[in-house]
Amino acid sequence: MRMFWIGVASREHVLRAPDAAELDTKARLGAAINRIVERRGLYQAEVATALEINQPKVSALLHYKLEGFSVERLMRFLVSWSLLGRTSRS
Repeated sequence: MRMFWIGVASREHVLRAPDAAELDTKARLGAAINRIVERRGLYQAEVATALEINQPKVSALLHYKLEGFSVERLMRFLVSWSLLGRTSRS
């Protein structure tokens, strides 16, 4: 992760700039997860159960608030969907 200084202030003013490639990867993974959820017509509670996370985390995920998720974790979510099959709620 890159760091850069804002002005000539002390260390407290150092900001961490997220890696653009990581942000892009997270956005693509989040979009893939959102497409699956939409295609299957799942409720947030169903997604939470399937991914073994709580509903507020599902809400963040579905609204692309991905700073709390690692690329690896998002990948695990996609793998778990593939293992669950293609069944949907009817």
